[in-house]
Amino acid sequence: MSVEYTTKYAVGPNEGKQFDTAQLRDAFLMEGLFQEDKIKLVYTHYDRYIVGGVVPTAGSVTLDSIDPLKAEYFLDRRELGIINIGETGKVTVDGEVFELNNKEALYVGAGAKSVVFSSNATATPARFYLNSAPAHTSYPNKKVGMADANVLNLGSVETSNERTIYQLMINGVVDTCQLQMGLTVLKPGSVWNTMPAHQHDRRMEAYLYFDLAEDQAVSHFMGDPKETRHIWTANEQCVVSPPWSIHSGCGTSNYAFIWGMAGENLDYTDMDHYGPSELR
Repeated sequence: MSVEYTTKYAVGPNEGKQFDTAQLRDAFLMEGLFQEDKIKLVYTHYDRYIVGGVVPTAGSVTLDSIDPLKAEYFLDRRELGIINIGETGKVTVDGEVFELNNKEALYVGAGAKSVVFSSNATATPARFYLNSAPAHTSYPNKKVGMADANVLNLGSVETSNERTIYQLMINGVVDTCQLQMGLTVLKPGSVWNTMPAHQHDRRMEAYLYFDLAEDQAVSHFMGDPKETRHIWTANEQCVVSPPWSIHSGCGTSNYAFIWGMAGENLDYTDMDHYGPSELR
């Protein structure tokens, strides 16, 4: 079977305050998502959100169901978001082929029975990043290129957080039940990805850090805004953020990251901000 999964159970804010570094990393960090010819998934107990990756090289790789879903097909009761962070590849959904270039996205609605991943060239494979959330309605599949995204330019050179946000799967771009995804690209010289930091108790979020040089790192800040913690992350590592936690990061160089979230609403601006002087 080409699909492998692990499970991360929910952690409360009081419990999280007691964790040492190893416990924090075990509870919130997701490593090794991108394996050749395998789909690696992490089933979280935050809004039943699933994070995963696949790197097709030898041939095509099929998204089969996993035991926690108790379903014949992976998308029987779920929706799926896919963003390619590698070279050009294809996603075939029930026979319909979608070609995704680097940083292009595909939304797959609930009810799809067959999802198959492949790369256009074995030597330069696609690297598909996957997010999935439960869905109560089936919406149409839709490819979203960078030109189709809603684009926000935020931050400044002076505050080291000049960045461009590409909203790929949000209201107004794609119809979804609760899944939202997009990516943020930092300008050279900028290192803070989300500052001021924010929190939203109405939904969880996951950050995948990528386009980061192998000898560089990002310190991901999380936890209660008055008692923060941090996790050092490397290229193509992901951190799951509970609803009670802030999410923000600072790198040793510029990089990009994909944000994905699900929960109570689809209002992207529903955030509780905490300025630098408020954090502890």
